[in-house]
Amino acid sequence: MSTVTSRSNFDSVFDSALHAYKERTKLDLATHPLLSRIQTCDSPEAVLTILREQISAFDQPQGGDERLTNWLVPTVNVLYAFSATLGEGVGLVSIRNFPC
Repeated sequence: MSTVTSRSNFDSVFDSALHAYKERTKLDLATHPLLSRIQTCDSPEAVLTILREQISAFDQPQGGDERLTNWLVPTVNVLYAFSATLGEGVGLVSIRNFPC
């Protein structure tokens, strides 16, 4: 499968997921304040730094931060690798490339 076809398929899946999220939650991720910060990230570590700041802002029971971090690290790394495979780096896994 070509990169163009892969990207087109990814665009369609991602756009559908954004729409479904908005329908269920009534929240538009394209207007979320973290979007602009995450879009400037150039590595999984940069994304994780921003997300860790958000985790620490929650009043979590002891160990809550660790459980969230243990889930986030592999998720961010997989999304970054997937994005890089399609040739666009972390910028591809962002809302700015998709019509909302």
